[in-house]
Amino acid sequence: MAEPGVFLIHGLGGTQYDLGSMHKRLKNAGFVTHALTLPGHGTRPEDLSGVKMEAWLEAARAKYREIVGQHEVLHVMGMCMGALLALEVAKLERHAKGRLVALAPPVYIDGWATPWYRGLRPLLYRIPGLPERMKVTEEEPYGIKNEQLRTIVKAKFERGENFHYGWVPLACIREVDRLRAAVIRDLDQIACPTLVVHAREDELTSLRSAHFLVERIGSGKRAGQARMVVLEDSYHMVCVDNDREIVGKHVLEFSMPMPRAASA
Repeated sequence: MAEPGVFLIHGLGGTQYDLGSMHKRLKNAGFVTHALTLPGHGTRPEDLSGVKMEAWLEAARAKYREIVGQHEVLHVMGMCMGALLALEVAKLERHAKGRLVALAPPVYIDGWATPWYRGLRPLLYRIPGLPERMKVTEEEPYGIKNEQLRTIVKAKFERGENFHYGWVPLACIREVDRLRAAVIRDLDQIACPTLVVHAREDELTSLRSAHFLVERIGSGKRAGQARMVVLEDSYHMVCVDNDREIVGKHVLEFSMPMPRAASA
């Protein structure tokens, strides 16, 4: 029997660093992991200019179609914007070969550290040329509650290391908003068991996002197929922050049966 697989999708401006040690954890548990670099990522922030959410979604769907036939069991997992893409892939591809894990999904961008102009975004988008010129800068706390790790991340940004973009064009936030609007539609079409992991103190997106997804996914005949884990000692980057061991534990338990862990 082919080993079960997991398809992992990173977030906006990010890389597989967004998912911390998740690849390693899953491989050690007997899974084959698959990933992709989303269009406009892994190079420089300027390369995100002009990239539409359809390009991210089609890249994720193309990767899914490439690997889904390789496994009898395939789980889909995403972090932040990657969680939104994972939700939409599961919906549009009618994913039924495995489970779905949404880590810190920003269905609503309403966390305690979101910019003052968050409610004005639709107006800013209409100003010709502004969305492409305006930079949305990554600032403290960088999604991380752990002060020691936050210091390390800050130093990486200052050195210009390419583990995560230091800024993205406002046009990218517009595309995330478009993706959010697509995700909230027809969530009852997601047929696979779903786990939503969300920090209570997430500075980008409040628990409202997690509650919304759990209430809507599999509603009606499949009510109860989505469940939520709330983290008490992390901010947005749940895979690398203080609760990363808890996240790993719940993801692995949710992804059972695991060929090696099950016999331990």
